[in-house]
Amino acid sequence: MFTFQPASGYFKDRALSLPATKTDSSGPSVSVIAPDLSGGGTTRVYLVANALQRLGFQVTVIGPQFSSPIYPQPPKNLNVCAVPAERSLKYAIALKAILSSLNSDLIYAIKPRPTSLGTALLKQLTNRRRPVLLDIDDWEMSWQGKRYRPTPKQLLRDLLKPNGALHNPEHPICIEWMESLITRADAVTTSTRFLQQKFNGYYLPNSKDTQLFNPATFNPEASREKYGLSGYRVLMFPGTARPHKGLEDMLIALDKLNQPDLRLVIVGGRKPDSYEDDLLARWGRWLIKLPRFSMAEMAEVVSAAHVVVVPQRNYETAKAQFPLKLTDGMAMAKPILSTTVGDIPEILIGCGYFAEPESPDQLAAQLSTIFQNWEDAVHMGLKARARCIEHYSLNAMASRLQALMIQKGYLVSA
Repeated sequence: MFTFQPASGYFKDRALSLPATKTDSSGPSVSVIAPDLSGGGTTRVYLVANALQRLGFQVTVIGPQFSSPIYPQPPKNLNVCAVPAERSLKYAIALKAILSSLNSDLIYAIKPRPTSLGTALLKQLTNRRRPVLLDIDDWEMSWQGKRYRPTPKQLLRDLLKPNGALHNPEHPICIEWMESLITRADAVTTSTRFLQQKFNGYYLPNSKDTQLFNPATFNPEASREKYGLSGYRVLMFPGTARPHKGLEDMLIALDKLNQPDLRLVIVGGRKPDSYEDDLLARWGRWLIKLPRFSMAEMAEVVSAAHVVVVPQRNYETAKAQFPLKLTDGMAMAKPILSTTVGDIPEILIGCGYFAEPESPDQLAAQLSTIFQNWEDAVHMGLKARARCIEHYSLNAMASRLQALMIQKGYLVSA
């Protein structure tokens, strides 16, 4: 039995029972702030929100929506409030609406961005006893390239022009400012060891609903037929194609193998630039692109894979990430081929296949090993699912989060 521990008197006589799988929340409230409900970290938002709900919190997910539609679509069990917003001075309208809705006992900001952490810290100014937690699943500044250091003329232009760059609430200088405010949060959770060490956070790795992602529920051959993949050996990459994710290395490996029934299938993701089109133009022979699917549909899609591939390159951006496609494959008991970048060797210890980053020859060799020893690969996939249930399931995430709440004094053991 656990109860909710008041923080500086703010929670006023409220108590909470915390069964591990509780979903009909009746306890204290928490607002989970998404930086952009139209994409960019939203899956992590839903994971944290679901873990909190399993602990008995009344959870509301709220955040700006800069484009349509909401992506990915939220789980049906979550209360999600998307506020239409613009990346301009008009963002102030959305900010006002979000701030007026943040009346919960706890605020949990996802990502150190102005639209999440910045909003949470602004709200905290009205009541400093309201705890603000921050979750970090990316090193935001690693995406920014050269730091913003304008000349006086450029600064005036960016400030004063009708569409000046500094009117965007997620301008790089605003991201840099938010990183300097991370220590203002009452607690910080991080998805990787890299981020834990960098920001002195509490390790909260990604998770998967292993009841929804259950291979026993699906027929892989039927799934392949449904999604137009029959007759292929399917190497699946669920997510957004970006240079640091090593897809070029995998495609070069397919060139080397030159086996006509192999296909690299990219599923969903966003399209922030022309990179995906460039891959299709150069390696269209090996590539199949599937559209976006809801989180509920993705389990069936992943069931169609023979192998899930995560060929990350050794970039700072990649080292900071826990690729969600790892838990997709692990939960669905798929053989997983990845590179030795960041936390991946720890996540897949004893249940994955590895290559050095940016090594198409090693990727090709490992693919040959997998398919030439398919029974062993199937067994490896089963071990991956067992590890996922133990360490990277939603229940495991909720247990880690529960421990943090106790440590910070928001929960006490009765």
